[in-house]
Amino acid sequence: MSRIAIPATTADTPAASQPLLQAVEKQLGTVPNMFRMIANSPSALKGYLALSGALAEGSLPAPTRERIALAVAELNKCGYCLAAHSYLGANMAKLDPAEIRANRRGHSTDPKADAAVRFAASVVTARGQVSDDEVKAVKLAGYSDAQVVEIVLHVAVNTLTNYANEVAQTVVDFPAVDALAA
Repeated sequence: MSRIAIPATTADTPAASQPLLQAVEKQLGTVPNMFRMIANSPSALKGYLALSGALAEGSLPAPTRERIALAVAELNKCGYCLAAHSYLGANMAKLDPAEIRANRRGHSTDPKADAAVRFAASVVTARGQVSDDEVKAVKLAGYSDAQVVEIVLHVAVNTLTNYANEVAQTVVDFPAVDALAA
């Protein structure tokens, strides 16, 4: 059971959250529990949607964004986000099961994406205190300064949802995902 209320429907959320959730439903076809939980605060929902929407318009391809989300969720041990991004990775970004497992382990089977996922994992584990060599490596793989910034911001927005879902203990409404073996 969630420690923070998850309104049953969009109509049960604050009035200021309702048009935002209607937009989520139009885009996803449903309103996942995470969005309804965040909707308790219209300002928080607006801020999250604005940042994630702006990053979606960036130059990183959707599959790379999902790969980063999977790595971050695994490192932050967020069961809700692991389930959500495993589902989105497979169904929206068309990542195969081997790729999803690799992403959850902090790498990728795709050489260029591997550099982004490894860098994102380093940002998480080093809490942003990455080395010059790690920045050089991601740039040598073909990522621009703008894309490096986007990778860092994808880590941040995913950490935001990881923490919110873990604090709330949001009920998972995506297919369950087992923990990886150590």
